[in-house]
Amino acid sequence: MVQIKVLLIEDDPMVREVNRQFIEKVDHFQVIGQASNGLDGVTQIRQHQPDLVFMDIFMPEQDGITSLHKIRELDLPVDVITVTAANDMDTVKQVLHLGVFDYIMKPFSFERVKGTLENYLRFKKQTQTERELTQGELDQLFHYRDGQSPLEQSALLQTEKNLPKGFNRTTLEKVVHFLQSVDGASAEEVASGVGIARVTARRYLDYLEKQEKITMDVHYGGIGRPINYYFSK
Repeated sequence: MVQIKVLLIEDDPMVREVNRQFIEKVDHFQVIGQASNGLDGVTQIRQHQPDLVFMDIFMPEQDGITSLHKIRELDLPVDVITVTAANDMDTVKQVLHLGVFDYIMKPFSFERVKGTLENYLRFKKQTQTERELTQGELDQLFHYRDGQSPLEQSALLQTEKNLPKGFNRTTLEKVVHFLQSVDGASAEEVASGVGIARVTARRYLDYLEKQEKITMDVHYGGIGRPINYYFSK
């Protein structure tokens, strides 16, 4: 079985430890090194030769963008997943142009990381073959299937093609991806995170729950009404 060696590059010690615990909870992944900045990270990549790097963008001494450029300039045979709070379009474009495997935004859930690592493991298994590939196999490697984008292939979005009247596909996708990025949220938190009204968020959440794409749990506080919290599966 393939064993994936991972290097963590993250300046925040607490986040780095969370990343390590999440990664090592997934079968076939092992963290073999850690660095607190991009400069040390690139050095460790050359020393340890990991298969995969989990890297932040905002770091001292050498940030993630510069580090990605250096990795490509040195032609280091490593794949990169960025795990960062950066969500501006300029940063996203730069990172994507530098060929990262995935882009995970903080805060993130274990399920989000687990899904990415499982996809990466499948990717590694497929790329180890020396035979010629079919178009279908190539489509899977490049995250496309039957003309669908990775976003449309999300397990949470495998709902009917015809949404209920008044529903918007883009809004549904935003709700889904917000839930994937957090460890549970109330309708009010979803509304704030997505930028929609609370009543609208509740409608989309109720719909996803009825489709069994998300789960709901009741949380009881010290004072006031119980609050429904929604979770990505």
